[in-house]
Amino acid sequence: MSTGTLTIDLDALVANWRALNAMTGCETAAVVKADAYGLGLPRAARALVRAGVETFCVAVAEEGAALRAAIGPKPAIHVFSGHMAGDTDMIADMGLTPMINSVDQLIRHLEALPGAPFGIQLDTGMNRLGMEPAEWEAVRDMALAANPVLIMSHLACADTPAHEMNARQLETFRRMTNGVDVPRSLAATGGILLGPEYHFELTRPGIGLYGGLPFADARAVVTLDLPVIQTRILSEGETVGYGNTFTAHRETRIATLSSGYADGIIRAMGPRTILYTDGVPCPVAGRISMDSLSADITDLPTEPKSLRLLGEDQTVDDIAENAGTIGYEILTALGSRYQRRYIGG
Repeated sequence: MSTGTLTIDLDALVANWRALNAMTGCETAAVVKADAYGLGLPRAARALVRAGVETFCVAVAEEGAALRAAIGPKPAIHVFSGHMAGDTDMIADMGLTPMINSVDQLIRHLEALPGAPFGIQLDTGMNRLGMEPAEWEAVRDMALAANPVLIMSHLACADTPAHEMNARQLETFRRMTNGVDVPRSLAATGGILLGPEYHFELTRPGIGLYGGLPFADARAVVTLDLPVIQTRILSEGETVGYGNTFTAHRETRIATLSSGYADGIIRAMGPRTILYTDGVPCPVAGRISMDSLSADITDLPTEPKSLRLLGEDQTVDDIAENAGTIGYEILTALGSRYQRRYIGG
């Protein structure tokens, strides 16, 4: 087999949801947008349903339709992008709950699908999605009269607990929802970790389910093993890859592995990234190419059949730091060429 193997531990995924759920006294949903953060929506969602998840969140209606096909009619599915033009039939047919972001969306939903469930998204300072305070005040009575099922907002700096923005948004959210008898949601993974005052009636973890920061106690969900295509011996002074960025300073054994930036192994991570086998580090040698990368295996006693990029020795956030990005980007960029192997669940 010449493609990498991405192993997804569904038991670890479920354990992470249960651990986050245990931190709250309210309902805990699950965010499964972007194909469950790149790990495969159907299998991940079905495992979470079996664990007791009753509410899911996705980014767009098309994701909601795919999720509905995977998990059946019972769980609620909230769509962060709201009720976009052209979404009406899909929302109705698939039983989706749009999180309304604007007056235009509110009018569209109430006119097209009167009586159908919806939620409201408020902007408490992130300036991304949701109604701003003045806009919300103008339509609040009309919106509440139509019985929304949830009011939510999103924290901008929850991964930095001491950031003043957290308390500011919390106060704004409370002020905008004061006296409203509707379930509320403010906390994703980082918000859960900020404490009970951020939890309200529903939390909605995303990255923490999949083993990423800021949930430092999360179990690792993903391992990624890359097959070795070819090995060679370099003499001192020989180079590897585009641009000659790696030069052998001794007799060096090099392994070429199948996977590259087309598979989500970001080119920028190369100079600081290490692969492993049986705990032995094998540094990336030279630039990461579109379909391959090279590693220095000189210190291994034998030639390996594969090397591990993600696992116990190197987490998704380690890789992200090496590339100057975040774990979210690493997970969601994992390519379609990997063989996905599911365990547990």
